[in-house]
Amino acid sequence: MTQENQTFKPTPKASPWMVKSLQHQYNARQFNQEQRGRLPKGRGAVSNDSGRFEPLQRAIFRDGWTDGHNLDIEAERLRTEVTDEFPKSVLTRNKSPDVPFDRSVNPYRGCEHGCVYCFARPTHAFMGLSPGLDFESKLFAKPDAAALLEAELSKKNYKVAPIALGTNTDPYQPIERERKITRGILKVLARHDHPVTILTKSRLVVRDLDLLEPMARKGLVKVALSVTTIDRTLARRLEPRAAMPQRRLDAIRLLSDAGVPTGVMFAPVIPALNDHEMEHVLAAAAHAGADSAGFILLRLPLEVAGLFEEWLEEHYPDRKSRVLNRLAALRGGKLNDPRFKHRMKGKGLEADLMKQRFANLCRRLHLNQVPVELKTDMFRPPAGDQLGFDFDMSA
Repeated sequence: MTQENQTFKPTPKASPWMVKSLQHQYNARQFNQEQRGRLPKGRGAVSNDSGRFEPLQRAIFRDGWTDGHNLDIEAERLRTEVTDEFPKSVLTRNKSPDVPFDRSVNPYRGCEHGCVYCFARPTHAFMGLSPGLDFESKLFAKPDAAALLEAELSKKNYKVAPIALGTNTDPYQPIERERKITRGILKVLARHDHPVTILTKSRLVVRDLDLLEPMARKGLVKVALSVTTIDRTLARRLEPRAAMPQRRLDAIRLLSDAGVPTGVMFAPVIPALNDHEMEHVLAAAAHAGADSAGFILLRLPLEVAGLFEEWLEEHYPDRKSRVLNRLAALRGGKLNDPRFKHRMKGKGLEADLMKQRFANLCRRLHLNQVPVELKTDMFRPPAGDQLGFDFDMSA
């Protein structure tokens, strides 16, 4: 007899059918509790369900009838796989009114940081992979990104404007330490005096200070570190392979001391989970030398909603309903609002109060006082003089 059978005690008057049903329910609850220790270590998502485009949906269903040893999700560490891909172009353009850039480069597809809330997770479905664990363990790298970018910059009709790095997945995620694709992109931009903005959660960005510092002196770069929380436990659960909060603050200090305009992004703001930390995060970043700040309300597009709900059930079951209810109140009754001018900040009284609270904090901490405008008139196109191209230098 198993330990579960020994501790399960049905009422004396229960029928055999009811005893079996109650035993099954009890075993399922016990199994789910035990499975918490069998989740992949160092990963954010707790499932790996098929993407929305797959003809057959595949998911692990924990019914309590098995011992769990044959499931795909085991205690051993899930290995990261990296596949090289060779696109024809790496420069992505957008017309969104919600972001301050119209073009970006993403050296990698998927992100090993494993942030459970990442809005880019659904893009893995286009590859026939899961937005869950696949997104953070089956990665794609673009080794030719620097050469492709240089080719883009050499086009006759290219018009200069800041290129954003880190808009979809983190350009300084762990595999960048060896692959150095982001560094190669920065070398191209530095060589041709092209403006660039960087958003990252990684302290690895300071590795490239030898490129960033001279670019900053020319007014060609600004960097922002995303700091979601000061709570180490929450950070490890939310962003299992990202740098700890203190290391991100250290990066802000090092960049700022080197003269690189550096800001902080308090994102995402998750009601009833980290929203109370806005003051702490912004104050710590300002003390470290940040000169600008921003915030974004949690977004849950497509599969991310289910993944985040699973994560709450796994790590904060007592707060799950409160977090989701407050988020829905900020989103007009829905967990996600994809409309332009609504998706980043939310709407309603609480959303307005959050914006006012953020603005007051920035005034008090002297953040966002002087806008940093990157220069576009220094751009030197690749081989432009030799080919006799007439480049338009306007933004």
